[in-house]
Amino acid sequence: MASIWVGHRGTIRDYPDFSPSVDAEAIRKAIRGIGTDEKMLISILTERSNAQRQLIVKEYQAAYGKELKDDLKGDLSGHFEHLMVALVTPPAIFDAKQLKKSMKGAGTNEDALTEILTTRTSRQMKEISQAYYTVYKKSLGDDISSETSGDFRKALLTLADGRRDESLKVDEHLAKKDAQILYKAGENRWGTDEDKFTEILCLRSFPQLKLTFDEYRNISQKDIVDSIKGELSGHFEDLLLAIVHCVRNTPAFLAERLHRALKGAGTDEFTLNRIMVSRSEIDLLDIRIEFKKHYGYSLYSAIKSDTSGDYEITLLKICGGDD
Repeated sequence: MASIWVGHRGTIRDYPDFSPSVDAEAIRKAIRGIGTDEKMLISILTERSNAQRQLIVKEYQAAYGKELKDDLKGDLSGHFEHLMVALVTPPAIFDAKQLKKSMKGAGTNEDALTEILTTRTSRQMKEISQAYYTVYKKSLGDDISSETSGDFRKALLTLADGRRDESLKVDEHLAKKDAQILYKAGENRWGTDEDKFTEILCLRSFPQLKLTFDEYRNISQKDIVDSIKGELSGHFEDLLLAIVHCVRNTPAFLAERLHRALKGAGTDEFTLNRIMVSRSEIDLLDIRIEFKKHYGYSLYSAIKSDTSGDYEITLLKICGGDD
């Protein structure tokens, strides 16, 4: 069965001559020996798909009575450890944990919440919500509710519900109608009707929204982006702009997030790890193309100049090549 977590434009694919028991044993040796054999760990974990890594995890547990992630945590450290643990985590659980991290402690990481909730499909969101409840015994919606507020909260909750239409069919009549509603809700009145924006941008399919934004331009002579910037503000504005960006080009949106994570003083490893791992079997090839197109240098070279050691080696293997 085709996984909802695998696309056609990833850098990591199933390893052809895969044997979970051979891999589990090699990993155990790499961890148990005097000094960890990082090269061996990297080469196995970056050259297997997530589905295959889950089989290694099972095999490891059966053979050695231990959780592979716990052994990795005990043996590695820092950003390298986080990245290796991310690789052996099932996608829905990984996203659930990223959402939790975005909401715990002092201050909420609104950018991370926005990025995850705008780039996951409805079916993925449903699995993430289930995983969240399984791991934390609390609903994702409850945590979002207590950590955010206002229109931003409403929109996040709508996205977290996984109710966005996923069909590829577009309805021209609906696009005209929605464009008109958006126009009346924003440009064409005093004060903005935020709920209308949330309803349309969080529930319509991406192809449908693409058409709606074209119709919107016909009616208002403005791009929807300019209207959102003019009418709305704060995290809610950022969220709707993220949706528009994803509707038009999700890989370009994620390339921009990576660019931000890698430039300036200090690296944002939280974002870097999340995008590299979560898109490695979906659209990382496209993200690489967009990165090069927009910034004039490759994602590979950006990672190379910004990271070091085993952490760098692992990220470059996931990246899969220079452009």
